[in-house]
Amino acid sequence: MSAMAIYQSRVTTAEEAVKQVKSGDRVFLTGNVSVPKELLAALVKHAPNVRDVEICQALTVGAADYVAPEMEGHLRVNSMFISANIRKAVQEGRADFTPVLLSEFPLLFKRGVLPVDVAFIHVSRPDEHGFCSLGVEVGLTKSAAESAKIIIAEVNDQMPRTLGDAFIHVSRLNYIVPVNYPIPEHKMTAEGASPVIEDIARHVASLIPDGATMQLGIGSIPDAVLKFLADKKDLGIHTELFSDGVVELVNAGVLTNARKTLHPGKIVAGFILGTKKLYEWAHDNPMVEMHPTEYVNDPFVIAQNERMVAVNSAIEIDLTGQVCADSIGPKLFSGVGGQLDFIYGASRSKGGVPIIAMPSTATLRDGTQLSKIVPMLNQGAGVVTTRNHIRFVATEYGIADLYGKSIRQRAQALINIANPVFRDELEKQAKELFYL
Repeated sequence: MSAMAIYQSRVTTAEEAVKQVKSGDRVFLTGNVSVPKELLAALVKHAPNVRDVEICQALTVGAADYVAPEMEGHLRVNSMFISANIRKAVQEGRADFTPVLLSEFPLLFKRGVLPVDVAFIHVSRPDEHGFCSLGVEVGLTKSAAESAKIIIAEVNDQMPRTLGDAFIHVSRLNYIVPVNYPIPEHKMTAEGASPVIEDIARHVASLIPDGATMQLGIGSIPDAVLKFLADKKDLGIHTELFSDGVVELVNAGVLTNARKTLHPGKIVAGFILGTKKLYEWAHDNPMVEMHPTEYVNDPFVIAQNERMVAVNSAIEIDLTGQVCADSIGPKLFSGVGGQLDFIYGASRSKGGVPIIAMPSTATLRDGTQLSKIVPMLNQGAGVVTTRNHIRFVATEYGIADLYGKSIRQRAQALINIANPVFRDELEKQAKELFYL
């Protein structure tokens, strides 16, 4: 049977496809801007017919009706990264959080730790050979989907065809739901970064050498860094995700990937978050190679890139160098993501530069400012990057190099890049803790 005949024989509606989800099933849901909207909406309507269905996911973008209070007993999310749309449900105990390194996320499913009954995925139209591309979300989806007993795919005329290890054949798709809607856009930053973010980005950019290979995590700071790299030469990308700023650097001739020691000439990534302009640029672009996250985020793969630069953020850092990035005290907020994968990978790289970058303060809803550099992490806070892995820390006030430094030296260096309003109190508490 030809690929097109296989395709046509498996076409159905979203409403019919989700009937394959039975009580007690575990469903894998592809995420980021690749969430299959029609399948998810149909599952919510189907929910009263099932009990105790577990939905496993990482970050998802968009509405989250499937975690509404009325879904209790029918659908329950188990997320390995807490995105904003499910945060309230997790914090209220209506959804679950499973901590795991992003590099190991797909392996939970691939190795049968979390066996998958049904996978919901979102792909491009098949090519003449019957292969669909996973498009904007390859890294977290490919291995998880291929381990499922049943694969249900939205096949979207508007999903870009990305290259690399990004394909799945129509013969692997048990149920096909044709759709035609734009891939959601997700701008990493609002127009015009704040002066604080720009100052941080400028400090970070000063640490990036010519010929560096970069990882840029989620958030306003990594995206802002790209704007301060115009004078650099032959930069490259090996990252879990990238956004529109990368295109601008390619067009400017700054980002060539020419000096990469692994996959030279190629941008290597797991997923894409950005605008329609980015998706169109990535479509059939041979410069872009998408790979599963267990490869992209493997620290020992990352370390093969010489001059590997990793830029990640934090909620708070204590004076010994412990980084909290996944909770506010005991209140679960996000997840480890790829931070430790890349911080460690960059540390092992020849000439590598692992960076934690953050504003020196946080502002509460009532306008109160708190220092993000603290004597001790808040009670219940999670340590994402340990004091043994930390190297560079950047705020708007400068850069602290903590590698090979004693606790006394670290405390002083971090106080020096804290907001001046809090420095005296930090020094006082550091002395009380015998750090100074």
